[in-house]
Amino acid sequence: MSRIGKKIINIPEKVDVSIEGKKVSVKGPKGTLSLVLHDVVSIEKTAEGLEVKRPDDQKFSRSIHGTSRALVANMIEGVSKGFQKTLEITGVGYRAEQKGKDLNLVLGFSHPVEYKAPEGITLTASDDKLKITVSGIDKQKVGQVAAEIRKYREPEPYKGKGIRYSGERILRKQGKKTGK
Repeated sequence: MSRIGKKIINIPEKVDVSIEGKKVSVKGPKGTLSLVLHDVVSIEKTAEGLEVKRPDDQKFSRSIHGTSRALVANMIEGVSKGFQKTLEITGVGYRAEQKGKDLNLVLGFSHPVEYKAPEGITLTASDDKLKITVSGIDKQKVGQVAAEIRKYREPEPYKGKGIRYSGERILRKQGKKTGK
């Protein structure tokens, strides 16, 4: 049995969950999310919370079981608390400026890079212009947007310049040695 799949999902007080066949809709103080579950799994609302079940022990059923439970749990956490990722910019002249909902990045290219925020995502540049906060209720979308922004200028191993996740360690390489 899947360890993650058999865990019961607790529902906070301010969150409303409705199940219509395979469609799960979650409504909370931060917004609304919905998901259509795979045909293999089923979901039930019990007194303790939500329970995701599978019909058999086939490999595919086991894999979808844990994934479905995690997706529903992330939806509930998203509408109640929200998700957030922080990016740090390192490099001389590199900065991020906020233009309305969008982000204007100066990353050493001949032109500034403009990143348009997708629907449901909030981008915030700090006052010192060296930190970017990506927040929203959909965990997958927050992670995807943070990865797309990081992709513009990934941290390089020699000087460490670029955009990195907060707390990410970059393994530094030693530069060329000049010998005689």
